[in-house]
Amino acid sequence: MTMDAIRQRFLMCRPTYFAVDYAINPWMDPTAPVDADLAIRQWEQLRRTYLDLGHEVDLIEPVAGLPDMVFAANGGTVIDGKAMAVQFRDPQRADEAPAYRAWFEGAGFEMYDPKHVNEGEGDVLLAGDHLLAGTGFRTAHASHAQLQEVFGYPVITMQLVDPRFYHLDTALTVLDERTVAYLPEAFSPGSRAVLRRLFPDAIHATMADAEVLGLNAVSDGRHVVLPAQATDLAAKLRDRGYETIGIDLSELRKAGGGPKCCTLRLRQGKASK
Repeated sequence: MTMDAIRQRFLMCRPTYFAVDYAINPWMDPTAPVDADLAIRQWEQLRRTYLDLGHEVDLIEPVAGLPDMVFAANGGTVIDGKAMAVQFRDPQRADEAPAYRAWFEGAGFEMYDPKHVNEGEGDVLLAGDHLLAGTGFRTAHASHAQLQEVFGYPVITMQLVDPRFYHLDTALTVLDERTVAYLPEAFSPGSRAVLRRLFPDAIHATMADAEVLGLNAVSDGRHVVLPAQATDLAAKLRDRGYETIGIDLSELRKAGGGPKCCTLRLRQGKASK
């Protein structure tokens, strides 16, 4: 089967100030050593991979004192030229929100401010003509109604149940408009039933691959960039005709992040959906 790659525009933030100074998810251990220089080198490999694939990468300036700002996916949701800013659950990340909002406004996106806790594309994934919206740990369920009003896509609530997979993009990846991969155990029984109805041909990840954030992947419809350690998932993707590119982001994983966490998709108009 021939897959078509769709050129993407991404927003990323260099991990200049990356550290694990606090714990707001089960991955984070402030007592464990972090190699900041290695984190930057690993992130640079991810950025170069996108450029080599022909994608466009915009950069937001990192802010001192915001070690998690590298996780750009949490900075907003951008669809059809509209950008919804974010409201973080945890005070440690609160100051990232205005920095990302200012970037979107400066880039000319039509801005919307959140009415409830909403952690951006970490919990909001466009899958074909639906928005899959996670809740349970970070993004508030009440925010889903606003997402539908702003973007005009039907919103499907996904209830997350495992604190290790605290954002939707750690438990599910959208591969193209028809296909997703996900970890069934990360979702409530009702959400698993919905996923089976929406995506009967979905790829099921193993817990072993999810535990290295293998589902925190980025797909352009043909190439899938995912953590290098997620070998079983990569094999399943190749069996379906996708080309996989493994990236080692082991330092950033110490804060609970992988390729998708570092990557916010900037959808400028309906033609780029």
